Amino acid sequence: QVQLAESGGGSVQSGGSLRLSCAVSGVTYRPDCMAWFRQAPGKEREGVARINRNDVIIYADSVKGRFTASQDNAKRTLSLQMNSLKPEDTAMYFCAAKRTPFVLCNTWFNNSRVGNTVWGQGTQVTVSS
Repeated sequence: QVQLAESGGGSVQSGGSLRLSCAVSGVTYRPDCMAWFRQAPGKEREGVARINRNDVIIYADSVKGRFTASQDNAKRTLSLQMNSLKPEDTAMYFCAAKRTPFVLCNTWFNNSRVGNTVWGQGTQVTVSS
C-alpha cells in the first residue's frame, strides 16, 4: 500500500518561493502516475503538476513557468519547487498517486475522482500580498 507524506508548506509573501516534498513509502515499485493537487477554501481541487512513468511532466496553465515538479526515484520523493508565488496560489497542497492501472494518467490528473487515488495528508501554502 502506497503511503505519501508531504512537507515544506508555509507562509510567504507574494513573489517568494517554497519547496514541497512528498515521501513515498509502503511499496517497492514506482507508482505509474503521481501528481500534486491543491484545493483552496470554497474551490474545487485542481491538478497542479503530474509525472508519468516516463518522467513526462505536465503543468496546469496557472503555474507554468513558475512551478517545477521532479521525482527522485533513488530517494523515493516527489518535489514541487514553487517560485514567483502569488496570493492565488494559497491552498492546501496534496501529493497523490494513481492506483487504478486502466485509468490514463492525464484522465486522472484532470479529474482525480476517476479511479482510485492515494492521498497524502496535505500541506498548507499561504501567500500574502
